[in-house]
Amino acid sequence: MVKEKVNASKFPKVTIMGIGNTLFSDEGFGVRTLEAIEARYRFPETVTLVDGGVLGINLLGYVSDSENLIVIDCIRNKGNPGDLYRLSGDEIPERVRAKNSLHQIDFLEALTLCQAMGSAPNTVIVGVEPFDIQTLSVELTDVTRCRISSVIDMVLAELDRLKISYEVRPDGECALRDCMRFA
Repeated sequence: MVKEKVNASKFPKVTIMGIGNTLFSDEGFGVRTLEAIEARYRFPETVTLVDGGVLGINLLGYVSDSENLIVIDCIRNKGNPGDLYRLSGDEIPERVRAKNSLHQIDFLEALTLCQAMGSAPNTVIVGVEPFDIQTLSVELTDVTRCRISSVIDMVLAELDRLKISYEVRPDGECALRDCMRFA
């Protein structure tokens, strides 16, 4: 029996990007969650995982190359630590400006430049209200670490909405950073 090859070009290009500074506790939530996603799941070639760190405007190429962009970050939204958020459309610039974080402002500039060039992807930002983004620590606080699985579920729901398949990695198979790009 001959298996028909799947035409990857008929599926939308999706970038899942974790952003944040992993040196300041919960500020690294986006990157840490992206690492957990890569360790637990496999994706088709139309999905790219990007550790955006604090590169902001330098992510322009990755942002403009996507049809759909799912960003994971900590989001200061005047809620309680651990609250979950999903931002899209006009909600993004307003909440990002409120964050007062340089990587978020630069990221907003990258999105704005993409819009000006006519290549802005459909963008969703998912994340958690942080507890501590000032303490110099590579560890997340308990309140945000406990929300990683919930945010992963939010990312997978976005992929489901886009009809993008994924599979759980078999036990013992951990290919962390196999296909993650570091900008």
